[in-house]
Amino acid sequence: MSPKIIAFYLPQFHTIKENDEWWGKGFTEWTNVRKAKPLFKGHDQPRIPADLGYYDLRDPEIRERQAQLAREAGVTAFCYWHYWLGNGKRLLESIFDEVLASGKPDFPFCLGWANHSWYAKGWSLTDEDRILIEQTYPGKEDARQHFELLLKAFRDPRYLKIDGKPFLFLHIINQVPQDYITWFKEWTKEAGFPGLFLAGNASPRQSKEELKARGIDAVAHDKVYNHRGYTTRSKTKWQIRKERIVRHLRKTFLGIPKFALDYEKCYPSFVEKEDYDEFYIPELIPQWDNSPRFGLNTKSLFYNSSPDGFYRHARQLLDIVRQKPENRQIVILKSWNEWGEGNYMEPDQKFGKGYIMALRKAIEDTK
Repeated sequence: MSPKIIAFYLPQFHTIKENDEWWGKGFTEWTNVRKAKPLFKGHDQPRIPADLGYYDLRDPEIRERQAQLAREAGVTAFCYWHYWLGNGKRLLESIFDEVLASGKPDFPFCLGWANHSWYAKGWSLTDEDRILIEQTYPGKEDARQHFELLLKAFRDPRYLKIDGKPFLFLHIINQVPQDYITWFKEWTKEAGFPGLFLAGNASPRQSKEELKARGIDAVAHDKVYNHRGYTTRSKTKWQIRKERIVRHLRKTFLGIPKFALDYEKCYPSFVEKEDYDEFYIPELIPQWDNSPRFGLNTKSLFYNSSPDGFYRHARQLLDIVRQKPENRQIVILKSWNEWGEGNYMEPDQKFGKGYIMALRKAIEDTK
């Protein structure tokens, strides 16, 4: 069997009243994608979608075509980001609700609780640090209401399960109160499942023992935002200092932001020794460039990414994952359609279906 490849899926490509109020009528993720400009010579922006165009996710035909492309790539399931802000408040819920109610597309899925507050700087080129809506954890009544919603999804035959346990991903583990974790696990068993497979993002500073004690079954480390920390672990102080000087000169004379990194040089370090451990879920990163959202204020950008580089990254990672027990051969694909972060698998006008075919080839070549 092939490893389970779970692709994060952003349900933001349609209008909602909140975004209309915050950013102007008609705002979607495409708004920033279309406005993107190259920041330096050779910078691959704007990114222009190919096969699916600037789609609206309210169109069920688009969702069917996404599922077909995911099958071609070898993706096991979509992990739909799910926004429960507390006291029944949800955002961007209509797409998944329709997927659940309609039974279409007939493609496996799971949910990722995007348990973070929404800030002004998170959805626009502005750097304003203003909370638009806050993530809250009001208590047991709220947790139960949330769980009943999750349970409807868990009972769907398409829902991804590990050893019969529904797979739920937490965007920020350490912000979820312990009571919520305890309740969710208890209630899942009471609902007739063998348990809840609870995974999520954790800081590299959190120990495996600490996370297991909280009831976490597996963790991922965000290799994009943590990348500078990972790449400095094995370097001398002089090497680190030299790299900083080079980045400074590159920004001064070429306009390349200090935090812009060459994908070809970085992808080998996306895989760390922890990824050999069955408790950790490694991340596949096809590409990353969130300058459409932040412009010159971006702090995270990989340039020189390509399907060929992604293929080599995927081969390296999948070879490691296949050494684990079958029920722990799990991979996070970050991401399927985060166009505003330049972090997607879907066809674009530069590479077509290149990333999709690269992943399929990597899967076949590691069997």
